[in-house]
Amino acid sequence: MVRSKGIVAIGLMVAATTLFATLDAVIKWLMADYHVVQVMFFRSAFALVPLVPLVVRQGPRVLATRRPLAHGLRSLVGVVAVASFFIAFGELPLAQVIAVSFAAPLIMTALSGPVLGEAVEARRWVAVAVGFVGVLMIVRPDAAAPSAGMMAALVGTVLYAVVMVMMRDLGRTEPSVTTVFWFTLTCTVVTGLLLPWHWQAPGWGDLALFAASGIVGGTAQLLATQALRLAPVAVVAPFDYLHLVFSVALGWAVWGDLPTAWTLAGAAVIALCGLVVVRMEASSPTLPAANPTTPDSGRGH
Repeated sequence: MVRSKGIVAIGLMVAATTLFATLDAVIKWLMADYHVVQVMFFRSAFALVPLVPLVVRQGPRVLATRRPLAHGLRSLVGVVAVASFFIAFGELPLAQVIAVSFAAPLIMTALSGPVLGEAVEARRWVAVAVGFVGVLMIVRPDAAAPSAGMMAALVGTVLYAVVMVMMRDLGRTEPSVTTVFWFTLTCTVVTGLLLPWHWQAPGWGDLALFAASGIVGGTAQLLATQALRLAPVAVVAPFDYLHLVFSVALGWAVWGDLPTAWTLAGAAVIALCGLVVVRMEASSPTLPAANPTTPDSGRGH
């Protein structure tokens, strides 16, 4: 039974990762013609479609919270993180943005000590330091000044890590559905207020893509959440790195983009370090288990 649950969880995570990569490609396509505010509005508004039935099934009490200020701060930071990633998608190849974003769990490890008071062992710091070397391999600061797109990807990655730390703290008292719903609603309201200044009437084809961006993203989020409920993070986390494989394939098929050797090498270093941290945390009796969060909690989805 345990093994079958693990297989199902892996299948769900692979499906979620495929949908997230597809979503990233849709976002990149839309960012070529629309302002980031409009793309974010439709993305978050349509993401409520798969969330609302879940809330209705669990009852309105699932939305109740004793920590509204914490939810508000987490949601606002998440909005800026998503905006940063969307801007990066519009400027850089998909694979490059995703490769940089893989550093977020390492940054989360670095923040968990001072912010959450969790003990971070020396070997974890070594993995974090080596992972940052992988980031430098992608950014290549010796080659030229980072572009606006690369700066956006870096800002988004740091803020996404901050969001994950906030969600880990919120997860001690709040269900994941509550956190995701309030973030999605906040993003819809904030971008909706700004939308009149950035509105551009979409054609039917683009409107369908806007709708798909929300529904696909919301569905992927639910699949990833279920995967993390069925199996430990250490089991399903490695399959999140398929995101880069799918992004490379989509970037090449749609835009003719192929990642550089530096990007691939840096991504490999970051992924290896991330997996090492996940394995160490899973085997450590001194650290509390991370609250299952989905990749749709602040990264560019």
